Amino acid sequence: MKTSDFDYDLPEELIAQTPVEPRDHSRLLVYHRSSGQIEHKHFYDIIEYLNPGDALVVNETKVIPARLLGVKEDTGVPVEVLLLRRHNATDWEALVRPGRRLRPGTVCSFGDGLLRCEVLDNVEEIGGRIVRFMCDGVFEEVLDRLGEMPLPPYIHEKLQDASRYQTVYAKQEGSAAAPTAGLHFTPELLDRIRAKGITVVPVLLHVGLGTFRPVKVENAEEHVMHSEFCRVTPEAADTLNRVRKSGGRIVCVGTTSVRTLETMADDAGVIRPGAKDTAIFIYPGVKIKAVDALITNFHLPQSTLLMLVSALTGREEALRVYREAVRERYRFFSFGDAMFIE
Repeated sequence: MKTSDFDYDLPEELIAQTPVEPRDHSRLLVYHRSSGQIEHKHFYDIIEYLNPGDALVVNETKVIPARLLGVKEDTGVPVEVLLLRRHNATDWEALVRPGRRLRPGTVCSFGDGLLRCEVLDNVEEIGGRIVRFMCDGVFEEVLDRLGEMPLPPYIHEKLQDASRYQTVYAKQEGSAAAPTAGLHFTPELLDRIRAKGITVVPVLLHVGLGTFRPVKVENAEEHVMHSEFCRVTPEAADTLNRVRKSGGRIVCVGTTSVRTLETMADDAGVIRPGAKDTAIFIYPGVKIKAVDALITNFHLPQSTLLMLVSALTGREEALRVYREAVRERYRFFSFGDAMFIE
């Protein structure tokens, strides 16, 4: 399976730079796996495709202001530190720039010294660092003051409202990127979904490098995912297993929810509660055990996210649908439109 097998042509003007208002007025492409039929709707129409007795699985992670801009303390050279994953009260796994200058022992300063960090070690597999923070006061409060929302590099416009890069159900802080399929939901739409008899079930995966790290190997199956923390509570596992046993569908919002459930499911598709790190990589040929349908955005060419979608639809069908989305001028990537695969 070659990485290039998951390429497609995308005009740059289709990369969404700003979110749609209201959230649920983005477009929705509906793909029926049984027939190959494609429908063109708006996201608020998603309720038509959810059945009483289904479970809608959402990732309740919350994005932290993970991008810190400062200086190298001894030289004043500008630096950037992107927080990926917390190890303990002071230490984080991070991506840094300029990498060649931020070697172990280097100290960086942010906000005129309000926050400082020392580079402790290299993380070779991601080209990152372990950094230790030092500050007066509560770290989270200082980070809220100094940090910026870590928007993807293909978004060039400044986000006017930081809450638009959070889902309306975000609760547990810890992500370096938003689970963007969830950005389309409004509280009112979720209320209508619940009123129809669909159970909304929260799970957790803190989005880190594993979700958006590019595939750089020619043989896609040799790609190694960076691990991310995920959790399914006993209540969530019980609800999901009961829904499936009674004939309802498990509908995941976003690839992170899929990866969480597939990490926690046994070979029979029964979801076990727990909390662990996951580096699961789902691509065509990998059996999907616990997920029946998926709401997702349109993903980058040659990405692990497109490979996961292809595991549900087949590679050729996924690329056919993407070509249709390009023809119909859908908006792509984080602030773009959505697709429902049923």
